[in-house]
Amino acid sequence: MKTRPLLAHWRQDLPASLVVFLVALPLCLGIAVASGAPPLSGIIAGIIGGLVVGALSGSPLGVSGPAAGLTALVLVGTAELGSFEALLAATVAAGVVQVIMGFLRAGIIAHYFPSSVIKGMLAGIGVIIILKQIPHAFGYDKDPMGDESFDQPDHHTTFSELAYMVDEISVGAVIVTVVCLGLMLLWERPAFVRHAFLRSIPGPLLAVVAGTALAAWFNFSEALPITVDHFVSLPARIDLGALPRPDFHLFLSPVFWKTAITIAIVASLETLLCVEATDKMDPRKRITPADRELKAQGVGNILSGLLGGLPLTQVVVRSSANIQSGGATRLSAMLHGLLLLVSVLTVGALLAMIPLASLAAILLLVGYKLAKPSLFVSMWNAGLPQFAPFIITVGFMAVTNDLLRGVALGLVVAFLHILWKNFRVPFHFDPNKHRSGEPIRIELSEDVTFLNKAGIKRTLAALPAGARVIVDASRTMDLDPDVREIIAESVVRAQEDGILIEFIEPQKAPAPHSRSLRSTVLRAAGLTQKTITH
Repeated sequence: MKTRPLLAHWRQDLPASLVVFLVALPLCLGIAVASGAPPLSGIIAGIIGGLVVGALSGSPLGVSGPAAGLTALVLVGTAELGSFEALLAATVAAGVVQVIMGFLRAGIIAHYFPSSVIKGMLAGIGVIIILKQIPHAFGYDKDPMGDESFDQPDHHTTFSELAYMVDEISVGAVIVTVVCLGLMLLWERPAFVRHAFLRSIPGPLLAVVAGTALAAWFNFSEALPITVDHFVSLPARIDLGALPRPDFHLFLSPVFWKTAITIAIVASLETLLCVEATDKMDPRKRITPADRELKAQGVGNILSGLLGGLPLTQVVVRSSANIQSGGATRLSAMLHGLLLLVSVLTVGALLAMIPLASLAAILLLVGYKLAKPSLFVSMWNAGLPQFAPFIITVGFMAVTNDLLRGVALGLVVAFLHILWKNFRVPFHFDPNKHRSGEPIRIELSEDVTFLNKAGIKRTLAALPAGARVIVDASRTMDLDPDVREIIAESVVRAQEDGILIEFIEPQKAPAPHSRSLRSTVLRAAGLTQKTITH
């Protein structure tokens, strides 16, 4: 692929970075609060995820920052290590582990996630976003924006939050949400898309401006007031010198490395999953170098831990917002990090005027596009082998808000289907070519693994009495020793029923032990070398 200058698409990347920044700011703060960390630690992680990881990464559209999936790890790690400063040191060590993983080419794991599971993960995240943003869209903000956990810090859950929301609906916030959603949907109409000037203005950015203006107007109204806690909240005083610093006094303890390695593995898995998902959403279908991404994430976590920031990963929500806002290159991710840095130092008062309802509207649209009904229909039409891992991943994530476990369950379902296929079709037998009175010919495939054991064993055990069978492995390049053993045992058992089994060896040079097995098979079947033709 031809490399383009970083600024080649700045006209698309700059507006997209503004939208990503507006989405990322409350998420960074909310994730920090949910993690029991200083709010500014989330901003630091977002800045590094944009400026550093964005610069080093090969992902054209991925955006990195603090992730809701690491919230529980931060809480547990802080408790086990005794302080947030020790957790920062573990984050630094986790970054070193990730860099090593990148040099060991562990990124290849990303290529082993089935498409159905990746699509299920995206749809599951979309469902989670919708469920978590509905309360903010109605003006109920007891749970901080950015907390995506099912069991919330306030001891409520995602579903109970929806029930409590009904009693505390803010009409002003609802109007802001509806207007913002209407503007963004209108901006996607063909008439607006075709207009060059209007197309250059991102709909989400216009929605935020309109929502801010409406909220300011409503605050002068007694009928539609919006409470002060429904606006973006930044720390009252930005003191970078007061940020916590890593404490390495537990560096040699087992609990330290347990925490560090756990963070490294979970952060790497989430990153690789998001890399696959982001590449799938990329309109140009570019491929992210996974090993380079692990190295970039590792460097980011090293710096984030040293500067007092949370652990970070590549994240789907911000990456999706980037793609849907027209981002074209990694410049948009870098600019969003720069905007985070500038905002906390200069325009905090202006950002505090943005109502969460307008940001919730943006995220609701992002969630809908990730979990469109048409996606569910297309996966259903693809057949049960595709639909089952997809819907199980979506369903589990929706009721637990756990990305990794949802993906793991989807992988288990996909793997069980592979086992079932191998059980049912471990070889080729064409009944149309078989003529009565002729030997039954079973042709093994090029690669026969232990996964084929069950199907081959079942078939050989069900042969009719007096049959003559040819097990043809002449095309097989790799025959698992377990399968060889099953064939040898079947030959012995078959003699009792008058069944004659002939075994044709692979044409390639046999393994050192295969000559003795070949002789065993022949002797057990009462055959000679001349009996078997290739």
